[in-house]
Amino acid sequence: MMLMQTVSMAFKAIRANKARACLTMLGVIIGVMSVVVLVAIGQGTTASVTSSIQSMGTNLLTVSIQTRSSGRFGGFGGFNSSNQRGTVILTTDDVLSWEDSDAVAAVSPTVSGSLTVKAGNVNTSASIMGVLPSYEEIRNQGVSAGRYIIQADVDNRSAVCVVGVDIAQELFGTTDVVDNTLSIDGRKFRIVGVLESKGTSGGTSSDAVVVVPFTLAQRMLENTSITSISVSATDAASVDAAQTYIENYLYRRYQNDSSYSVMNQSEMLSAVEETSSTLSLMLGGIAGISLLVGGIGIMNIMLVSVSERTREIGIRKAVGAKRRDILLQFLVEAVVISGLGGLLGLALGALLMDALEGVLGMTLTMSMGVVQLAVGFSMAVGIVFGLYPAGKASKLRPIEALHYD
Repeated sequence: MMLMQTVSMAFKAIRANKARACLTMLGVIIGVMSVVVLVAIGQGTTASVTSSIQSMGTNLLTVSIQTRSSGRFGGFGGFNSSNQRGTVILTTDDVLSWEDSDAVAAVSPTVSGSLTVKAGNVNTSASIMGVLPSYEEIRNQGVSAGRYIIQADVDNRSAVCVVGVDIAQELFGTTDVVDNTLSIDGRKFRIVGVLESKGTSGGTSSDAVVVVPFTLAQRMLENTSITSISVSATDAASVDAAQTYIENYLYRRYQNDSSYSVMNQSEMLSAVEETSSTLSLMLGGIAGISLLVGGIGIMNIMLVSVSERTREIGIRKAVGAKRRDILLQFLVEAVVISGLGGLLGLALGALLMDALEGVLGMTLTMSMGVVQLAVGFSMAVGIVFGLYPAGKASKLRPIEALHYD
């Protein structure tokens, strides 16, 4: 029997039982849609975070300090190293001394926390970040209006701030807010600048931040220890030299390399990509379970279909149909059902991705590799789970089939 004729018979059988065919496809539709959407979310998150990291430049180093006691024998045998040598505390001058290295262009310690920001009768919770003027260059954090934090602000602990566009819009309804006044945790601040919009990364807006002088932020947040430092190497070729210099400096101070970590952009990107790949694989695997459930549904319905059409099989065999013709007929029918389910799943997945883009604040794309994988897997499900019912149908004897009631 010709393949096209077999496909035509499969569509006729599906049209004859539309409701049952739709319910059979449902598992495959949900499975394919889940695979496509979840993998797209994983890839979109990776692209968003990677773009955010790359926008900071290739010569950025991030230093994290764990506040703990110094000394090699801290806590050993009841001996407390802090009694022997005290707690190691980095000062701003210590950190700025790193700029003496030819490999280091700029350094800025940072301190951050969440406080209530208010203007008039409107208030919101915002991320408060204390920085030095060099932070603007290090993190490529320019202003669209006004100015950034300057050294005089830091020296005098001036009550000035630079706000993100989201904060400006939420508190004032406009981004033209330079020289306006807001209060942070009850203290009045004059707005001297508005940050350039950086958009949203990974569902979190980088525009919902208020930047204040580092020295004042330390007092407001009651955090006098330096635990986070941003460093800019002189160029991309000097990143490794700058990282080595800083690690050697910190080791001399702490005598314990577990008290600090220095990460460059390449390491950050590698970590993000590795984590995101694992996440995408895990999400795709979870969604793939729906496809397996859909395949079991196809097998069950096809077995019912074989029972219902036993007399039809007997008649076809009686007029000359061969075993392979019957096998092909039911196998093609199972593949058509799973294939249609896969295509409908792709269409619904695309619609769901469009809806989620606005909610998640990231671009979701349906890659050709994912499309091919989803459709191919759905077709494979049809073949695997349709083979047993098709084989059972092909093995029916004509006499027994014709006598079936």
